[in-house]
Amino acid sequence: MAYAITQTCCGDASCVAVCPVNCIHPTPDEPDFGTTDVLHVDPRACIDCGACAEACPVDAIFPVDALSGPLKPYAGINADYYAAADPAGGPGDPAPNFHDWGPPVFARTTPGGGEPLDIAVVGTGPAGMYTVQDLLLRTNARVTLLDRLPVAGGLIRYGVAPDHPSTKRIGEAFARFHAHPRLRLRLGVEVGEHVTAQELADRHDAVVYAVGAASAKPIGVPGEDLAGSVAATTVVAWYNGSPDVVDDAVDLSSERVVVVGSGNVALDVARILTADPSGLEGTSIAPRALTRLKAGKVREVVVLARRGPDTAACSRTELLALVGQDTVDVVVDGADPRTARTIDSAAPPGKAAVLRGIAREVVDWSAPPPSGRRRIVFRFHSAPVALVGDTGVRGLRVTGPGDDVEITAGLVVRAVGYRGTPVPGLPFDEGTGTVPHVGGRVADRPGTYVVGWIKRGSTGGIGANKACARETVDALLDDAARGRLPARDRRTGLASRFRGRS
Repeated sequence: MAYAITQTCCGDASCVAVCPVNCIHPTPDEPDFGTTDVLHVDPRACIDCGACAEACPVDAIFPVDALSGPLKPYAGINADYYAAADPAGGPGDPAPNFHDWGPPVFARTTPGGGEPLDIAVVGTGPAGMYTVQDLLLRTNARVTLLDRLPVAGGLIRYGVAPDHPSTKRIGEAFARFHAHPRLRLRLGVEVGEHVTAQELADRHDAVVYAVGAASAKPIGVPGEDLAGSVAATTVVAWYNGSPDVVDDAVDLSSERVVVVGSGNVALDVARILTADPSGLEGTSIAPRALTRLKAGKVREVVVLARRGPDTAACSRTELLALVGQDTVDVVVDGADPRTARTIDSAAPPGKAAVLRGIAREVVDWSAPPPSGRRRIVFRFHSAPVALVGDTGVRGLRVTGPGDDVEITAGLVVRAVGYRGTPVPGLPFDEGTGTVPHVGGRVADRPGTYVVGWIKRGSTGGIGANKACARETVDALLDDAARGRLPARDRRTGLASRFRGRS
């Protein structure tokens, strides 16, 4: 019986590396890699060895006959990929296509010889940890890993929804490096406050910044700064227990909430705010958030999308999981006839096809949500015009098929994307929200590198950081081998600054 890769696939291709018959695609060297929601197992070529399931860091791979409930469609999703593509072998050839592996290489040395490199990595999220993993496994470098927060994990700890425990599990794989003999972990250390970028550069052969994209993009409409208008970054940090967010950061006293945006984060917020709080007990959700969810009045979350259901920003896998819930109703607002036409004409594997069979309703947005079960309403082809209210939000005016419509709501969550913030001492591009670089090398800063969202913008999931980290580490090691790293001050000087931080 073949295996299948399911919703929580992180895309870092650990499974590809261990598959003995090359039946998982797209692989990192294929054009589709990084563009599909999940990787796919070819059921014709799979030999049922289970190596991929053992290697998967997020428990996303199961035997097809073990799939049930919302995971059952993934047997077809994996098989359909191979019906539409020919990533390996000849057309219709189900035979195993064995890897052309060379002999293993275990060299861990300093490029160009000499003493082991001392490298600082700033940020303990996925980008930082893939960088650490690459450095520790490929070289004999000594790594100092820093994070401004008192708990390691970054996006894994504070950005993944608590009802996605298997996705969070990749953090356990990363955490094993925290105790590595060539790594020093320093938590609660912020560049610009406790140490400067220049001090880090002076005391290390190289510094890699993996600080992510922690701020929210604005939606750019009047009233955006009213009380009751919050960024999705705040909501996500709140329910994950980030120390950056206060307990009452999210007001749940309104029956209707509007989430502006249709990406995976927007769906996460909609799902958590409409979840039965008892179902979140035992997860990693912050106790303060769980208490407030139990006392909250939210009965309806509106997901507002500028474009149609075929081009929604979320992944097909997350949309499948959302509509597959049995405790929350999912409704499509049918006011715009383009929405129905798109859904009715959609063919698998398009996202719009996932919404076929979902209830449609022309909603009276001036009325309170209907009584009964909590629900999530998708409103497509609709953009925000203005947040309405005096001192606080009482509604959101949006475009409609004719005139603008006001959606009565007491909370508006802005989920239109993340952007980076400047790192004191480094150049910054305000337009892209990134640090200017070439292949990970920071412009005009020899020995300084970037990785992850601060490097490429807020694109790509967890697994995309693996290839991103490899590019940056390759650049660093090439610079070391060619003697391009600046001379550093080998005197001890920062250890006392970090004492007591671990």
